[in-house]
Amino acid sequence: MENILTQLCSCYTVSGSELEGFSVIKNLLPQNALLESDCNGNIIATLGNINSDDVILLDAHNDRIGLIVEYIDDNGFLKVSNCGGIDRRVLAGSVVTVLGSKPLRGIISCLSPHLSDGAEDKAPKNGTLYIDTGLNKTEVEKYVSPGDKVAVFAKPKKLIGSKFSAAGLDNKAGVASLIRTAQIIADSNINSCVKILFSSQEETGLLGSRTASFKINPSCAVVVDVSFASQPSVPADKCGVMSKGPMLGTAPILDKEMFADFKTIASENNIPYQTEVMNGTTGTNADAITAVAGGIRTALVSIPLRNMHTQAEVIDMQDIEVTAKLIALYIQKRGAENE
Repeated sequence: MENILTQLCSCYTVSGSELEGFSVIKNLLPQNALLESDCNGNIIATLGNINSDDVILLDAHNDRIGLIVEYIDDNGFLKVSNCGGIDRRVLAGSVVTVLGSKPLRGIISCLSPHLSDGAEDKAPKNGTLYIDTGLNKTEVEKYVSPGDKVAVFAKPKKLIGSKFSAAGLDNKAGVASLIRTAQIIADSNINSCVKILFSSQEETGLLGSRTASFKINPSCAVVVDVSFASQPSVPADKCGVMSKGPMLGTAPILDKEMFADFKTIASENNIPYQTEVMNGTTGTNADAITAVAGGIRTALVSIPLRNMHTQAEVIDMQDIEVTAKLIALYIQKRGAENE
């Protein structure tokens, strides 16, 4: 799992540039997975019985939050804005990678506290963020153009025990869980057709999951994302507990029978799980998939994560492994029912 996450989080798949991770995902999936991509940057792997009428869609968004270059000023500084819901409070002084024709390292400019009147203590507004690459305008324009993406740089690292930290674990943790699911079921006699969607542009409007699920038109869908893990200042009723297994979502838009099935499978196989209650939509691809075409029965499984939308997100690798096992058991159960 550490190897999978390190490779995935080293890919700068900022929303709209997801296919940069295609080769990494391809090399991590089992060889018998049929792999394709589409014009929106989705990556789709197919396993199981491709002729089955029972089509199970598994979705994890492959994009990560970042920044986008708006223009280059006369001194070579890059003015940038959000590409997804990045936490601007923690950006000042951060190291970034500018994804131009040649990747460039840069620093997000910040005002020295010696020169501050205190007003800069608040999160900077959009339109006030600049990146210093150390190059003048003529030099930087050789490699960077308006519209190029920027990713916050943070070297993936294993922490104490089974904890892991990196930028982009939202939602590389979900991607990793579905890669492990594919590895688990690869040699099984699955009687359903399993479509694994590594979807694009979740962070900028749920685009990839909406178009791909319409094309696939599955019998049901399981969305895997991250959710809030307990930590100081986070309300206990809004979060799960890291290392206690995945969070099974229940909400008006989610399918109640699938929710019950996942709970039953977890209980019967001694798999730890938690319940996440949402009173409307979920803020994930489940919101798009469940409303596609005539409606798709959808379940949501989330992995607890700390420090969401920062360069120091933290997860427990055991939660990812357990999530993969639970989803694999669900697929095997449906396949057995179709025999």
